[in-house]
Amino acid sequence: MMKNNDIQMNQNELVQFLKKPARDFTREDIIRFIEAKGIAMLNFRYVSDDGKLKSLNFVPFSRDHLESILTAGERVDGSSLFSFIESGASDIYVIPRYRTAFVNPFTELPTLEILCSFYNNEGKPLESAPEYILRKAYTRFTKNTGYRFKAFGELEYYIKSFHEDLYPLVDQKGYHQSKPFAKFEDLRIEALELCAKAGCRIKYGHSEVGSFSKDGEDFEQHEIEFLPVEIDEAVDQLLIAKWIIRILGAEYGVEVSFAPKITVGKAGSGMHIHMMLEKDGENMMVEEGKLSSVARKMIAGILDLSESLTAFGNTIPTSYLRLVPHQEAPTNICWGDRNRSVLIRVPLGWNGATDMIKDANPADTAEYQKMPSKQTVELRSPDGSADIYKLFAGLVVATEHGLRMDNALKKAEELYVDYNIFKSQTDSRKKLKSLPASCWDSAECLLKQREYYEKDGVFPAGVIDNVVSRLKAHDDKGLSERLYNKNEELSALVRKFLHCS
Repeated sequence: MMKNNDIQMNQNELVQFLKKPARDFTREDIIRFIEAKGIAMLNFRYVSDDGKLKSLNFVPFSRDHLESILTAGERVDGSSLFSFIESGASDIYVIPRYRTAFVNPFTELPTLEILCSFYNNEGKPLESAPEYILRKAYTRFTKNTGYRFKAFGELEYYIKSFHEDLYPLVDQKGYHQSKPFAKFEDLRIEALELCAKAGCRIKYGHSEVGSFSKDGEDFEQHEIEFLPVEIDEAVDQLLIAKWIIRILGAEYGVEVSFAPKITVGKAGSGMHIHMMLEKDGENMMVEEGKLSSVARKMIAGILDLSESLTAFGNTIPTSYLRLVPHQEAPTNICWGDRNRSVLIRVPLGWNGATDMIKDANPADTAEYQKMPSKQTVELRSPDGSADIYKLFAGLVVATEHGLRMDNALKKAEELYVDYNIFKSQTDSRKKLKSLPASCWDSAECLLKQREYYEKDGVFPAGVIDNVVSRLKAHDDKGLSERLYNKNEELSALVRKFLHCS
């Protein structure tokens, strides 16, 4: 049950109007909102092979027509959306998911957006559809473990604009800069507002480390971070936010890129994923003030499958130009506390938060309730090229794998690195396995570990084959060495993949 103050503070117009959480939306709710608000157009949105939101536009001319759209969905050409669907039998259905509805903030004509799922010619979920792969993984996970899997992403992106001498960018010193030294703070703030209205739960936004000028252009890095939600909603947040930021960039007359690398030698953009497990509404990542055994098993499972997870989280050649030493990006398969160079980082979890607030505000004598734990673990390898549905499904599979592993706690202990030792002893790093160095290598790792993903039909074998084929098509094995000191070729490669999924 959503409290009144939760409804008032929720910026999604449908939540405010219907006075219920989005997960409880019904067809009648959507129709009632459309009629009351004079919505003239309805857009279906869904993701295809390239990871970008596609659109199908409807102009309802009667209530019966609207009910038909919202009940039966529509038929589309699956072969034009997915490479694994043949043109000879390509018809599939797109069916709206009511909880995802939001008002389009960019159109003059009142328009409602709604995300969709794919169904086959028999009216059953399309086994190979990205969102259904995630649903299968999560359904099995909750059934077998009793846990809820919550997650959120950190969405980093660059804004490219013409160079201005006034308040010039300071090379690689953009972290948390404010106007006027952060030139596109207004764009980011507008994106935060629009994402919230679209149903995203925002943690915060800020400018990031990456800032530099080159050849008469400025490159400024920003980040939007979300709050933990059910893992399927976490995917929706990232997809909608990327769509909103790109449209805003076009309206501002600047180029926005989520690519993992903008240029060699400068900070790349990641898409770090924070994860936590809950049971009966309680965060299970902490016990007695320390990281729980459940959390350590989760970490062990993800590390055990981390080489193949890059096949979903790092899908273009420039992904592997980011995963290099000295760029706050992981290269070794290990984990640690607060260390930004490990693959899985355990960030601060606000233990003793009420003591800090009392110390900072001695005049406030009110009693503070104990805060629920915010502890997460953070996977730092993925980037903006990620196939988000498959990546999140893979993380669910890997976590369940870790919870089942007999030696999970031992493996977690063996792969833990102390920051000071990690920093000073190169021998200790040499003993750690490295992440794949190319799309080709990631594909090979996925082939070796494919049985974990294919178990119980979560990932159809054809999907794994398709991912491997797409990765190997880049033919990038040993690419970093081949392009060493070839700046023009590197620049062309970066430009080719500038607008990845």
